[in-house]
Amino acid sequence: MSIAEGIVQTLEDQARVQHYSRVKTVWLEIGPLAAIEKESLLFCFDAVTRDTLAENARLDIIDLPGEAWCLACASRVAITQRYDSCSECGSYQLQVTRGDELRIKELEVE
Repeated sequence: MSIAEGIVQTLEDQARVQHYSRVKTVWLEIGPLAAIEKESLLFCFDAVTRDTLAENARLDIIDLPGEAWCLACASRVAITQRYDSCSECGSYQLQVTRGDELRIKELEVE
């Protein structure tokens, strides 16, 4: 719920700065390592947008891939969760480089 409330707060803050009065669509990028339950977020977004400038707005979620840099073999590898092993060498010495994002990518506003 707090994530959905944070999104709405960001939309309201940006509405004052960018002078829009209504949000029609929000495109949200979420990586697999962001620990976000998408169905819960969609439900909460509908609940917290009531009586706001984003009421009846559509929330489109864009899934991003997870990626890490292997410190052992210097490879860039795809990961689906934290503490995956390197698909090249089997090492667990991975540094996440992509996939923990949660950000508003784009808005459709009036």
